[in-house]
Amino acid sequence: MPAIDYKFEYDVRARVPEHAEIFAEWARQAEDYRAEALKRDCAELGLSYGDTPRQIIDLFLPAANAATPLALFIHGGFWRAFDPSSSSHLARGLNARGIAVAVVGYDLCPIVTIRDIIVQIRRACIFLWQRFSRRLVVTGHSAGGHLAAAMVASDWQALYPKAPADLVPSAYAISGLFDLAPLLDLPVNQDLRLDAEGARQVSPLFWPLARGLVLDAAVGNLETSEFKRQSSTVVETWRGRGAQTLYVEFPGNHFTVLDALTDPASAMVARITDLANAIKP
Repeated sequence: MPAIDYKFEYDVRARVPEHAEIFAEWARQAEDYRAEALKRDCAELGLSYGDTPRQIIDLFLPAANAATPLALFIHGGFWRAFDPSSSSHLARGLNARGIAVAVVGYDLCPIVTIRDIIVQIRRACIFLWQRFSRRLVVTGHSAGGHLAAAMVASDWQALYPKAPADLVPSAYAISGLFDLAPLLDLPVNQDLRLDAEGARQVSPLFWPLARGLVLDAAVGNLETSEFKRQSSTVVETWRGRGAQTLYVEFPGNHFTVLDALTDPASAMVARITDLANAIKP
């Protein structure tokens, strides 16, 4: 069997030459949705949950002051790009289905490590718990998919004894990375600064799990075999540890697969809505 060309498999921008146009469209749609939500008095932007400027949450509500189920969205960018302002529009589909969406930011590599980012996203989850007294479903894309899995697998009471043990009972990871070992010899690791042991420690694929947790792993049908393998492997491995898991493919490449989040009628939005509604306050 020939060796896997990891550089080819994980260089998603090279595989999608129109990525710059896609990112520009994200920015346009995100700005439009922020303006729309602010006009309806259904957005709170720049909520600080940590001690650096990037540790912020943009909150989008389906109706002003509504008490609704809650979802957290974590952007991608290989832990070293983007911020919440590029993802505001991805709250549109869930908002239309009655789900509040918190779009979270975090510090980026190489300024911080992936371990630091995991800690920051945990802090964001606790911030939301303290604000709303609600457990939440976490969803994320690419590096955000990795972080979503890390949240559902976190031992919350060991970290924050006043939090419920199942603070994040379910996660929906889109094009996620769950075993970071394939990244060790890639150019991106100049910023990630991982060694073999460090990569394993921050890879949710290998973490212990409480039984009954839920993880859906979704990918675009045009993605590389490695991204599909990452999702199918975490689904199979976690199912063997007692999690409820699901692997699903949607039309699109690594970036356009996210378009489904803007459509209230999409199967992706319907599934996340069901996961959010299943979480009792």
